[in-house]
Amino acid sequence: MNLKTIAMMLAMPVIGTACCTSDCNKDKDMIKPEKLNLTTEWDKTFEKSDKVSHKKITFVNRYGITLAADMYIPKNAEGKLPAIAVSGPFGAVKEQSSGLYAQKMAEKGFITIAFDPSYTGESGGQPRYVASPDINTEDFSAAVDFLSIQDNVDPEKIGIIGICGWGGFAINAAAMDTRIKATVASTMYDMTRVTAKGYNDSADNADARYEAKQAMNAQRIIDYKNGSYERAGGVIDPLPEDATQFIKDYHAYYKTPRGYHKRSLNSNEGWNKTSALSLMNMPILAYSGEIRNAVMIVHGEKAHSRYFGEDAFKKLKGKNKELYIVPGANHTDLYDGGSNNYIPFDRMEKFFKDNLK
Repeated sequence: MNLKTIAMMLAMPVIGTACCTSDCNKDKDMIKPEKLNLTTEWDKTFEKSDKVSHKKITFVNRYGITLAADMYIPKNAEGKLPAIAVSGPFGAVKEQSSGLYAQKMAEKGFITIAFDPSYTGESGGQPRYVASPDINTEDFSAAVDFLSIQDNVDPEKIGIIGICGWGGFAINAAAMDTRIKATVASTMYDMTRVTAKGYNDSADNADARYEAKQAMNAQRIIDYKNGSYERAGGVIDPLPEDATQFIKDYHAYYKTPRGYHKRSLNSNEGWNKTSALSLMNMPILAYSGEIRNAVMIVHGEKAHSRYFGEDAFKKLKGKNKELYIVPGANHTDLYDGGSNNYIPFDRMEKFFKDNLK
């Protein structure tokens, strides 16, 4: 039995549960956006460009969660344009790095959206502040759904950009969604790898994972008893004297006017303590070697996370794959350009224009 047949069987109703005509008609209304409370002010961590127009939009993913996004459109644009959906970093909101990327790429001629992932920011989903390797991969595909039906978008020319932890989810989405014609993973993390194995795989053993799972499962009982979810805490503040350099870099972005935002998990109380359970148990990138469309991985030369990008690149196949190491840049320099405009927007522009055609 081939995979196509299996997929068709999974989509069929179980015998005896097929809906009647009236019930089936009700299913036509399945995709119902939730009414979200979206701010009308410009509350980004970057200045508003006069080269693009901006508006708030919403769209619904396959799990029925309504996502909030900022759409950026080049001014004086005509006809159907290529489009890019952007998200990340992990624990950030669209008013931070992803919005900057989206606005910059719109200045270069793309219609773009920067979205808050499910359960975070202005997006819907309950409970709040939880991550899922499945749902967060789906968030990218839902963005493609939305872009594909816009009158000013060419549905055959859609790409995505994932930043930090969403770089890994972006590659995972590209492995699943054949509509994604080009993918950029910038300063990427594989969140499932670091959760299950620790930094540089330093805790890659069954005992370490068991201890972590014990703690999170005990927390589940506490949360259920209390009727609420305890938060793990965002970027540590104030910094301890022995903080590692990459923690100092995170603090310099998330905890200062440079990148602080009131809805950002990393800037405030962080994710739920139990959020990491699914990340520990469900590794992504298993089929990244089967991606046929273009992928570019961008990482900083001095980034503590560089190994995620380099290892992910080793799995990719084909001449349309690229690894670019930004000289001198650390991990968070690729959030907003750091002190030296480190984000290679011109290189990304060429990559998308070469592959969205």
